[in-house]
Formats: sequence, structure tokens, C-alpha cells
Amino acid sequence: MRIYVALTFITSFVSPCGLFAQHSYLPSDIDDGRRIYETSCGTCHGAFGDAVPGIDLGRGQFRRAKSDEDLVRIIRSGIRDTTMPPFNFNESQATMVVAYLRNMTAMPVDRNAPIEVLGPPGDATRGKVIFEGKGKCLTCHWTNGAGNITGPDLSSLNGGRGRRSPAELRRSLLEPNAEVRPENRTIRVVTKSGATSTGNLLNQDTDTIQLLDPKLGLASFMKADLKEFELVPSPMPSFKGLLTDQESADVISYLLSLK
Repeated sequence: MRIYVALTFITSFVSPCGLFAQHSYLPSDIDDGRRIYETSCGTCHGAFGDAVPGIDLGRGQFRRAKSDEDLVRIIRSGIRDTTMPPFNFNESQATMVVAYLRNMTAMPVDRNAPIEVLGPPGDATRGKVIFEGKGKCLTCHWTNGAGNITGPDLSSLNGGRGRRSPAELRRSLLEPNAEVRPENRTIRVVTKSGATSTGNLLNQDTDTIQLLDPKLGLASFMKADLKEFELVPSPMPSFKGLLTDQESADVISYLLSLK
């Protein structure tokens, strides 16, 4: 369950730039900002805002901003000669994103806290057999030297920044499009000449966008040459009805054993 609060008190961001000027925001601002962040910002910054080296949005660590107004300006204008692109947001939308960032800092979460998953205890050995056999997971995923790279590499799923909780893994198995991590999102681009490419979004900056297309491999496009680019549903199939509760628990236990 997500909890949002109206920040009617003064909090401080500690940043290399100094103390932040603060504002108050309503829960509706924060909730709208979350949706915008997850759709547009999390692709590069990650769910907790710590995916870009030297920046941790969830803990209020920024390089250039000294106030909420600075953040709004950066979101709308981007930063020249960096991977931070300008976003076509109006001032109200950018302010909502700032409200969400403020709330992340005011209400920090334990990024490594385990979340219990409902269902029977799983067995990693059985899960490996299902993963490689009935589930056909190696068709898309790379795991410990085997499989395919069209889907996320699961070799170290339970280690480092990519750590996933049992509940997150269960949701990914049963409802793969309910919540797609920014780094796993699929994007479709259409060039002005009509050529299309669909794959995992790897990176983007002000002028270019790079993705991993299963057919083309690593593909890079100039944004000026594109007619459109958009996020598309995950190609990950739902295993609801295909795996029993016990089989799902076994697969989850196997995935959690990968470090």
C-alpha cells in the first residue's frame, strides 16, 4: 500500500548545492507526480531515483538544483551535454513531479526490505526445472550463462540494485504489465521513412535513443529522424492459469536463489 502525505511542514534536502527552498504539496499533487515519474522519469532514474550515478532523487541528492523551482526548470528544460533531456511538461506537471520527489525524501523506504508473498513455500530445485522446462523462460531470459538476451538478465536477480522481493516476482509472473520496472520497459520507434523497431529501452539523451531490438540487436536512432516513439506493453506473458500456486512459488524460490 502506498502512503502519501500533504507536506505542510518544512523538510530539508541535503545536496551538494546546499539547503533547498521548500514548498507544501497536497496528496493529489504527489499522486499525480508519481504517475508522471513512473511513466517518464523512472526509465532512467529508476523506481527509487538512484539509477543515475551521483544522483539519488529518493534521498534528495541532486547536482544542480538549489530549490524546487530549479527542479521544475531542469525537468522542463533538461541539462545540456548530459543525458537529462527536456520534457514537454507544463509547469503544473513538472511541479507535481517535484511534489512526488519531495514525498520520497520525507517518507524514505527500506529499499532492501523483504516482502512476504502469499502462497505455499517454494522449492528452488523444482523451480529451476520449471523455469528451464515448462515455463520456457530461457526463450527470453539469460540466466547463468544460458538463454536469450531479449528479456532482462536474471542471473543476479537477488543481488545489488536489481534485488526483487517475492511479492514483486509473483506479480511479474501473474500480471507482467501491472508494474514494469523502468529498466525493463519496451519501446517502439517509427522513423520518418516508416521503418519500425521494438525492443528494450537502453538509454536516451537529448538527441538520441538506444534500444535492444531482438531482430536488429543494439539500435540507435536520432530523435530528429523519428516520427514517433512510445512505450508498449511488456512482451512477458502471464503465467496465471499456466502455473499452479505451488509451481509459481517454486519458480520464485529459484529466482530468489540467483545471486
